[in-house]
Amino acid sequence: MIVKPFNWKIFFILLAASVFGVVAVLPYSLALQGSRLASLQLPIPLWLLITLQVLQNAVLFAVVIAVGLLAANRVGLGLPILEGWLEKQPVGDKIKSILLPGILIGVIGSVLVIVIDLLVFSPVLAAEFGGLFKGLDQEQLQPAAWKGLLASFYGGIDEELLLRLGLMSVLVWLGRFVSKTADGRPTQAVIWTANILAAVLFGLGHLPATAVLMPLTPLVITRAVVLNGIVGVGAGYLYARRGLEAAILSHFSADIVLHVLLAL
Repeated sequence: MIVKPFNWKIFFILLAASVFGVVAVLPYSLALQGSRLASLQLPIPLWLLITLQVLQNAVLFAVVIAVGLLAANRVGLGLPILEGWLEKQPVGDKIKSILLPGILIGVIGSVLVIVIDLLVFSPVLAAEFGGLFKGLDQEQLQPAAWKGLLASFYGGIDEELLLRLGLMSVLVWLGRFVSKTADGRPTQAVIWTANILAAVLFGLGHLPATAVLMPLTPLVITRAVVLNGIVGVGAGYLYARRGLEAAILSHFSADIVLHVLLAL
């Protein structure tokens, strides 16, 4: 298997995209934490705190993107559309090939999330924690659609850079030392194990935001892993089969349903 060289142009494009996502999610995050921020005595002005957080995230994503690209280049993963475009190759067919599966898997995943949450988790959570939500305004429970739209860019871009390009690529690279094909590629078992592990960690990564609204009981943790894992597994499948661009499109499509259409 040929190892692709590290591409600095891709690195800086992805870094710029990640910073855009971090800035775009700010209105949504501030809406979720509105009452909490109002009760805090911040040691520095809020605008300065936000600026420092953006810079901190930029450093974090620089590391994640660099490590992710190094790992992806060694296991046959990557960004085929962006790579082809930078090499001045025609990419129209590649873009068309990800549109239907990317959008469809994202929308189906989001519908499954809604149905499972309504039928399985919401009734139990309402009985156990219903009183906790009485003091919250609608913005904290479901921020406005325009804020959800902006947050969808963070979900589609930043979370895919973290979980698929970063974590999943590294897990696949490590798994290749355990199981690989005759030509040195990771086996399907390795890819699916990495996909599921990344999806579980994707769900666990949402717990800090959930903790703002309710205690982190075993049920709440299970809900986060299952519901977010549905979207994560779909995105991981697309990343392995069609590249990171397809995973980004799928995740973005799911978030449009969950954070925009449900808020209308």
